[in-house]
Amino acid sequence: MIENKVQSGRIAVIGGGPAGLMAAETARAAGVAVDVYERLGSVGRKFLIAGKGGLNLTHSDPFERFVARYRGREREMRAWLEQFDAEALRAWARGLGVETFIGTSGRVFPVDLKAAPLLRGWVRRLRSGGVEFHVHHRWLGWGGDGALRFEHTDGERIVRADAVVLALGGGSWPVLGTDGSWTRILEARGVDLAPLQPANCGFEIARAGVEGWSHFFANKYAGQPVKPVVIEWRGANGETIRRQGEFVITTHGVEGSLIYALGAELRDAAAAHGGVTVHLDLAPGRDIERLTRDLAQPRGKRTLSEHLRRHAGIDGVKTGLLYELLAKNAMQNPENLAPAIKALPLTLARPRPLVEAISTAGGVRFKALDERLMLTSLPGVFCAGEMIDWEAPTGGYLLTACFASGKIAGQGSAKWARGCSFVR
Repeated sequence: MIENKVQSGRIAVIGGGPAGLMAAETARAAGVAVDVYERLGSVGRKFLIAGKGGLNLTHSDPFERFVARYRGREREMRAWLEQFDAEALRAWARGLGVETFIGTSGRVFPVDLKAAPLLRGWVRRLRSGGVEFHVHHRWLGWGGDGALRFEHTDGERIVRADAVVLALGGGSWPVLGTDGSWTRILEARGVDLAPLQPANCGFEIARAGVEGWSHFFANKYAGQPVKPVVIEWRGANGETIRRQGEFVITTHGVEGSLIYALGAELRDAAAAHGGVTVHLDLAPGRDIERLTRDLAQPRGKRTLSEHLRRHAGIDGVKTGLLYELLAKNAMQNPENLAPAIKALPLTLARPRPLVEAISTAGGVRFKALDERLMLTSLPGVFCAGEMIDWEAPTGGYLLTACFASGKIAGQGSAKWARGCSFVR
């Protein structure tokens, strides 16, 4: 067993994602020595994967609209973002030589769209600033004397630090190290946790009492986008929600940005009622009167699929959805078909498993933390990032909050380490 002895005023940051790295940078800038411990062989793995198709760093929403994206956590997120918001994040990236731009959707990306150059520059700056990195260190919790225990390739290692920042992620993407195993460690220490749940995830569907798509439909359309489309759903408060966008057919059901935007509400409703039914408007550009007239045009010798394409603009996967979800007699009568195209019922049975989700809901409850993000039951131990009980849709909101929480935890841990002795 190897023990790392360190001088007073040193912080151990456990987890090398954006929250952990921002905590390390902030604490080091405050003059405190920092060690980053990462389970994998390099830091920022999930950050790199998230940026594979273009790194969505943050969003250009006005501040109040930005805060409103954090369902049920607006008060807490406001406090975070008042200290480090989207503009601060863009300025921070600029300091690394990474310029950003606002896309047509309002999302903010690096000019080159890539995550790797930003991460490389960041790690290089951290190293040159004195932050020390320790990879292949899997956190095992605390020893009896309060020292940190890590599993390493050459055996267990013991680390003593004056403050600790836990930035261990949620429970999604376990292949990238965020497997949620930290929950058992914190629960054993009496930390109040909300169960981890999938967020920004796909849903399995059910049709006519049978779960999943037909074999024919799944084979033909899995991977294809449905766009433009409107989802309509009546929420728990009785309010009707209509949102336009797109989603993708999967082998098991549906996923994509439009599903993610409503995902938290749909997940909770499905859990409460054993499923939730939404309605799809497959022709958002036509009202029902026009659609009925268009479909009533003489069909002649054309197939129904060709008739739908010519007169309703419905083809491909949208036609497939109609055949999959409607009875045959509903497909033949324009007076029945038009309302179905404008409000096609789709039942979501349940979200896909947590390991497939983009992000996680649940984790360390806010009431277990003080305003510095320190665990009240474990003085000197701070939390940051996705392991705290908040969630947000994709669009840059997730990353922004992770960065902001890392900054707050870094500030708090630096103050603690400068004025307090070894954490137990």
